[in-house]
Amino acid sequence: MVETQQALLGMKDVVFSYLKDPVLKNVSLNIKPGEIIGVIGPNGSGKSTLLKLLAGIIKCKSGQIDYKGSNICSMKRKDIAAAVSWIPQENPMVFAFRVIDVVMMGRHPYLSALNFENEQDYIIVQDAMERTGTAQFARRLFNDISSGERQRVLIASAIAQEPELMLLDEPTSALDIKYQIEILMILKRLNETRNMSVVLAMHDLHLASRFCRRLILLNCGEIVADGAPADVLQKDILEKVYGISVNIFAKDDGAFIVTPEV
Repeated sequence: MVETQQALLGMKDVVFSYLKDPVLKNVSLNIKPGEIIGVIGPNGSGKSTLLKLLAGIIKCKSGQIDYKGSNICSMKRKDIAAAVSWIPQENPMVFAFRVIDVVMMGRHPYLSALNFENEQDYIIVQDAMERTGTAQFARRLFNDISSGERQRVLIASAIAQEPELMLLDEPTSALDIKYQIEILMILKRLNETRNMSVVLAMHDLHLASRFCRRLILLNCGEIVADGAPADVLQKDILEKVYGISVNIFAKDDGAFIVTPEV
C-alpha cells in the first residue's frame, strides 16, 4: 500500500543488503501521522532491518527514505533523534545507570555540551515515567529491575524524546502476557492521546491484530500484504508465507486468533 498524500515517513523502492544477498527488495510504504502499524512475518523476513532503516540507524543501498519530504540521509542524526525514537529488541546497560538517568537519555537530542538538563527536562521525564508506571523505581539501577520494567523504562525514555514516530523491535518478546498487555496498552494510549505514530515488529499475530489498525506482512525481504488485519490475516496468505496450515478465528473485538493445524 503506497499512499499518495503527504506521509510522515516514507520509503520508495528501498533495497538493502548486509553482504551480497538483499535483505529488503524494492520496499515502498508510507507511514501517516497517527497510525499504529504492526510489522509481522517469519524470522529473517526483514522486520528489524526495515525498522532500522526507518530510524536512520542504517542506510539503504538504493531507493529513498523521506521524513516529511526530506531525505533522511541528508538529515543530522540529532534532528532524526528528535523526531523518531528507536527501541531495539535488546538494550543492555553496561554501566550502572539509575532508571531516571536512562529516561533522561531521551532528552539528549535537545541538549548540547554546554546545555545541561533544566527544570523543563525534568518535568518531561517525570511525566514520561508516570505515563509508563516507572516513577516508583526512578532511583533504582536499570539492570536490577525486571525485563518488563526495563521495557517500560525504555518506552519512558522514548516518550521523553517527544518524537512524532516511535519504532519498536519486538517490544513484547520474552515478556509474560501481563507485561505484554501493559506495554501494548501504553503504546495504544500514546497513539490515541498524542497522535503519535507507532510502528512495532511483532510475532504474535493475535496481539498484532488486537492493537494495530494496519499490518505489514514481510516475507523474504518483500511486502506480501499491507492493510487492515482482516485483509492481511488471510488463510491462503499466511499458509504461503509461514509454510504451515493454519486456522483463523475472528473475535468480536475485531482481532484474530491464528493457530497452526497440528
